[in-house]
Amino acid sequence: MATATPPPGQRPGRDFWDPANGAGYWAGTEHDKSQKNGRSNGVPSQGGGTGRAKPHAEALLPDPEFTSPASIRNYCNQLRALMTGVSFELAMASEILKGTLGAVPDPDGRPFGSRQRAARVSRKLMKSADAAKAAAVNAAATYAKFAQEYEEEINRVRHRARRSTPARRIDWADQ
Repeated sequence: MATATPPPGQRPGRDFWDPANGAGYWAGTEHDKSQKNGRSNGVPSQGGGTGRAKPHAEALLPDPEFTSPASIRNYCNQLRALMTGVSFELAMASEILKGTLGAVPDPDGRPFGSRQRAARVSRKLMKSADAAKAAAVNAAATYAKFAQEYEEEINRVRHRARRSTPARRIDWADQ
């Protein structure tokens, strides 16, 4: 039986599977043949056994290394995008919860009592949506403030990195 050779940079046995175990699939990916229906070696995975991996918070944002202005900008942009999506999801969930709970009859029979109770409950989820939106705004403001406060250092490096190129001139003789 021939063994598959891993792609460059991958180690045999750990990152690359031999033909008997799924020919060239990496462990932990959606192509990993050892995990079927969210189970690995008979043990259910976290996430309910649907076979679909749930994202973890660590996977949603880049590492906060902050080694350059580009890494700071990237982190802030990723955080802003993430929190904007979370804010939208929470606002939608709040409206759905409000509609669902509004359909439950009021135990005291008060007119609009069920809607009032539903609004009080869903308001807390809407506050979470507002907080996520504020986090997105503050993530964008973080990079803006960084660029403002460290403008001198950024420009110093930026000018040094630029190459002076002569201005382009139109060659009228070339027609």
